[in-house]
Amino acid sequence: MEEARSDSASQIGITLEEWNGSSSTKLFRTATITASSSLSIHRSANRFNHVWSRVLQAFVPEGFPGSVTPDYTGFQVWDTLQGLSTYIRMMLSTQALLSAIGVGEKSATVIGATFQWFLRDFTGMLGGILFTFYQGSNLDSNAKMWRLVADLMNDIGMLMDLLSPLFPSAFLVIVCLGSLSRSFTGVASGATRAALTQHFALQENAADISAKEGSQETMATMMGMALGMLLARITTGNPLAIWLSFLSLTMFHIAVRCLVLNSLNFERSSVLLQNFMETGQVLSPKQVSSMEHVLPVWITSVRSSNLKLLHRRVQLGVRISSLPRQQMMLLLKGAGDSYKKDKYLLVHRKGNVSVILHKDSAATDVLQSYTHGLVLANLMDGSKDLYSEGQSWMDKHYEEFLEKMKRAGWKTERLLSPSITWRASWISHTCDGKID
Repeated sequence: MEEARSDSASQIGITLEEWNGSSSTKLFRTATITASSSLSIHRSANRFNHVWSRVLQAFVPEGFPGSVTPDYTGFQVWDTLQGLSTYIRMMLSTQALLSAIGVGEKSATVIGATFQWFLRDFTGMLGGILFTFYQGSNLDSNAKMWRLVADLMNDIGMLMDLLSPLFPSAFLVIVCLGSLSRSFTGVASGATRAALTQHFALQENAADISAKEGSQETMATMMGMALGMLLARITTGNPLAIWLSFLSLTMFHIAVRCLVLNSLNFERSSVLLQNFMETGQVLSPKQVSSMEHVLPVWITSVRSSNLKLLHRRVQLGVRISSLPRQQMMLLLKGAGDSYKKDKYLLVHRKGNVSVILHKDSAATDVLQSYTHGLVLANLMDGSKDLYSEGQSWMDKHYEEFLEKMKRAGWKTERLLSPSITWRASWISHTCDGKID
């Protein structure tokens, strides 16, 4: 009996399969291992998938595409093509800049070229610091717009370099303006890239996404430099060909149109609330993405003068002492009655709504206060008792609005806004005296 059991046990075999991949949905079988009379290893015939997956691991995040948002692929494809065209154009503009400085000419001096290059870089560094000071806190809340602005400013910088040989007397001014323009690009592009990386990361893999972005950019840089050198050699001595090549490669600024952001900023909040007040439904991030503007404010103001842009009529974090006396009187009389439970005050004047935040207000209070301000702005034209109607709408519909936004895929934890530096505090009390 023992011998029979031993023979039976020896007949039991296991087949092992070897799989490779970064996620359970992207695995490739590479080998099958069996043991009968002897060990047998059968390699998969289709080894191309295995090699290709290994190459992709250097350029896409682990677990792709399940580890990133759906808009990641479209954005990265267009962004890489845009980067490729940028480095090709950079070779043309650098060639023109070096020619203007005097590289290759006997009359040019080393100290003169060094001083010009130093002044150019110094202007760019100073411009970067000033741009960060004035716009640093606004980059997160308008990532799409500033990403496009960064690309356009980079184009202007290269255009200045390309123009520099044509105006020798104004050479230094032109190259300094180009350097100043590119300094804005460096700050805006870096800051918005960080914000977009956080948006793309679905599995807390922002570091991995950032690293793979670096690999993609390096590959685009190498290819762009090689193609740029070839193009520069072909177009040498032919200004018309240089300008046609430069301008034709400045057409890839559509990457931001692929982005579908689900965070709330001023404009997206305005679009969502206006649609909700009209239809009772909340739009999806994809629907809002096709409606929001990605161009700077002064351009969209001209193009959208006939639209009801509520967010342009609400000012968040207003300084109390900057208000007219009549508005301050309204606040002093109404703070204790209308807003006992809320950590913000609202006041309207000439079609605009000012929002004053309490010094202890949290992120949820900021979102609520801005939404309340949008409600007043929307009701302003046809309301007889604006504050009462606005408060009534908030009491009845605000929680429903928040819940529907969450179900639609929006992040409602906070409102992306520039840094709020002015706040206030107030204490409710009875006052029988007259205030002049």
